[in-house]
Amino acid sequence: MTNLLDLVLEAHGGLRRWQEARTIHAKGSLGGLLWTLRGQQGILATADMTVDVQQQRVVFEGFTDPELRGVFTPGRVAIERRDGEVVAERTSPREAFSGHGPDTPWDQLHVLYFAGYAMWNYLTAPYLLTRPGVAVEELEPWQEAGENWRRLRATFPDALATHAREQIFYYNTAGLLRRHDYAADVLGGAPAAHLCEKHATVSGLVFPTHRYVLPVQEDARVLPEPVLVTIDLSEISVA
Repeated sequence: MTNLLDLVLEAHGGLRRWQEARTIHAKGSLGGLLWTLRGQQGILATADMTVDVQQQRVVFEGFTDPELRGVFTPGRVAIERRDGEVVAERTSPREAFSGHGPDTPWDQLHVLYFAGYAMWNYLTAPYLLTRPGVAVEELEPWQEAGENWRRLRATFPDALATHAREQIFYYNTAGLLRRHDYAADVLGGAPAAHLCEKHATVSGLVFPTHRYVLPVQEDARVLPEPVLVTIDLSEISVA
C-alpha cells in the first residue's frame, strides 16, 4: 500500500515544493458563530494574512484597524502600527485562555493567538506533518458523503502551537484533505470537524479555499449545525 503521507504530500504539491516555499499570502474572510460567542463578531470578516512556511509566524495586515497589523508567534502576539510601534502585546499567550468557559469573552489578543496558530496550521498542511517531532500513523478507512477516505492520526510536540496534541486528517482517493478533526484545547476541548472544499492550485501547491467547522458526535459523525467557523479564501499567492 502506498504510504499515505507520501500520497498526500504529492497531491498537495510535493515535499520539495513545500520546502522551497517561504511565505503564503492569503486574503479572505473568517466567520461563524465562534467569534460572536467570544464577543468579537466580524473581527476577521476581512482578513489579509502572510504565513511564514518554515517557522510559526503569521502577520495579519489591517488587524482591527487599517493602520495596524497583528503579529502571531507561539510565544508572543502583538498589535503594531505600520512603523513597528507596539500598541498591545501578550507573552505566553496560550496561558491567557486558562479557565475559559464556552462563552468567555475574548479580547483582540486572544483572537490574534487563536487565528494565528490556526491559520498557520491550516495553510501549511500537509507540510506541517513533516515537521520535527510530529508523529503520524494511518488509521482504518472512513466512509462519508458516499466516499471512502483514508485517515492519518497526527501527534504533535508540545513546542508546536496547534489545536490539540492529537488530531485526525481525512483524505480522499486523490490524497486531498477533506476533513480535519480536533478538540481545541483553548476552546475547552469540544470535538469538532473541519471540512475542506474547493481546492485550488497556486504556484504548484494545493489549498482548500472553502472551510467550515461543525461539532461532532461521540461516534465522530458530523452534526449539521451550528457552523462554528467559516474560512473563505479569495486570493492566495506563494513566494
